[in-house]
Amino acid sequence: MKNRIKDLRSERAWTQADLAQRVGVSRQTINAIETDKFDPSLPVAFRLAKLFNLKIEELFLDDQ
Repeated sequence: MKNRIKDLRSERAWTQADLAQRVGVSRQTINAIETDKFDPSLPVAFRLAKLFNLKIEELFLDDQ
């Protein structure tokens, strides 16, 4: 599943570690989500969407 997390994070000049701390996950988890190696759990997806003030479907894009 594609996502906009890296772009949104960069717009705010946050590091992966900054975002990870705000969401309550590890930096490695953020890296894996950004590089499409890992899809987040629903609770993490909701926290990310809330942090960026977006709906989940605006943050995560169907790659089909």
